Amino acid sequence: MSGWQIRRLPVCASTEWELDRWLRHSPPGPQGPDPWRAVVARRQRHGQGQRGRPWCAPAGGVWLSAAFPWPGASRAPANLPLALAVGLARELEGLGLPVRIKWPNDLLVHGGKLAGLLPRQRWRGGRLLWAQAGIGLNGTNRVPPGAVSVAQALARAGGRRGPGPGRWHPQACPRRLEARVWSALRWAMAQAGEAELVRDQAEQRLWQPPEGVLVGEEPWQVAGLELDGRLRLQRGAALTWLSRSF
Repeated sequence: MSGWQIRRLPVCASTEWELDRWLRHSPPGPQGPDPWRAVVARRQRHGQGQRGRPWCAPAGGVWLSAAFPWPGASRAPANLPLALAVGLARELEGLGLPVRIKWPNDLLVHGGKLAGLLPRQRWRGGRLLWAQAGIGLNGTNRVPPGAVSVAQALARAGGRRGPGPGRWHPQACPRRLEARVWSALRWAMAQAGEAELVRDQAEQRLWQPPEGVLVGEEPWQVAGLELDGRLRLQRGAALTWLSRSF
């Protein structure tokens, strides 16, 4: 891909670990990675999710980790997780899928987890050096309970219960989905200085759990998002906010 230096692996423990090792051995310059770097694996043995949770990553999905510049000097840079989520949601909506963003870093279709994002920012001495993103997207791979693949979602959109062996929708193959991930990353980088646009587009796709979000033992309703990515919750006339750390 133009602008990217990509390492492709048939299998690895984690694309996040491989990318971190690459960046340690060959550190980016003061303007961030140039060219931008990414590690793509056909499958992962120990995929890494939020808070180090294991991510099942068999063959058939898109499993990659990327490092790229992000404008830390901007007065109000777009929130990185929201920009990534909106970028990927837009690409998957191009397939006709009703994607929702489950704050802070999952994409859902029909209530099932379709993709997970692991965004990080690298700082030094109060200066943002670059951004990183781990992306896992279910394509034709088998998924655990509570998750969904693009193949299953497209089958449902077509009025079928699910594709049979050897009958996966061509748009669900990893090669085609990977192209959409690259486009999503480029969209996020292009909108890095558009905090309000990113926030507004994320709000349009924000998942609203009917049971609300538990804060302590009390359910709160999702009311929206702040520019900095905090989730705004409402209970009666009261407001509260949830934030995430990189």
